[in-house]
Amino acid sequence: MKTAVVVFPGSNCDRDLAVALRDATGVAPAMVWHKETALPEGLDLVAIPGGFSFGDYLRCGAIAARSPIMPEVVAFAAKGGRVIGICNGWQVLQEVGLLPGALMRNRTLKFVCRDVTLKVETVASEFTRGYRQGQVVTIPVAHHDGAFTGDADLLDALEAEDRVAFRYVDAEGNPTDAANPNGSDRNIAGILSANRKVLGMMPHPERLADAALGGADGALLFEGLARVAEVA
Repeated sequence: MKTAVVVFPGSNCDRDLAVALRDATGVAPAMVWHKETALPEGLDLVAIPGGFSFGDYLRCGAIAARSPIMPEVVAFAAKGGRVIGICNGWQVLQEVGLLPGALMRNRTLKFVCRDVTLKVETVASEFTRGYRQGQVVTIPVAHHDGAFTGDADLLDALEAEDRVAFRYVDAEGNPTDAANPNGSDRNIAGILSANRKVLGMMPHPERLADAALGGADGALLFEGLARVAEVA
């Protein structure tokens, strides 16, 4: 599986993401600086990492979305390429229009950094096939503007089209208010594009992708992707 990680000024999870992808695929990803104007050829996946691209000035992801490499990422996705955006990466993908809705300030107006419990809401995507339907996993979050929001029509469509990838839940798998770290509508923690080839998620699977780090629930996402690519 050939992958690439796009790096912006202020990215701070790019190396973690690169390690997770390398461990899952056996091949180190290309690290693509945001000022590049072309992606490497033959890619199976483009990954947009978390962090604070351009210091989160103006609006999280807004400046990064206008980096020279991003039109190439959009074109890659338009051709059916796989794209994942994690935390700030999800914000960037929404800014370029690859995913719907908006990511707003956390309801507490405070930065939240802790492990959360997620439910895998669908395995009908290449990003989630490494999990079991309804599996409850632990993944860390670290964000200030992570509350996913959309109007009722959008939220209903995401549910009806099975495009909610992950949801914040309690230990028993219930989407309670107490389990929601940021106030996301319907406890949504990650969504898929209409063609199911683009995933945006606020939690950081790359931060729990090795048992030595305290857990490996995140590794299942990357390992599942690698297996899908092998048989594609």
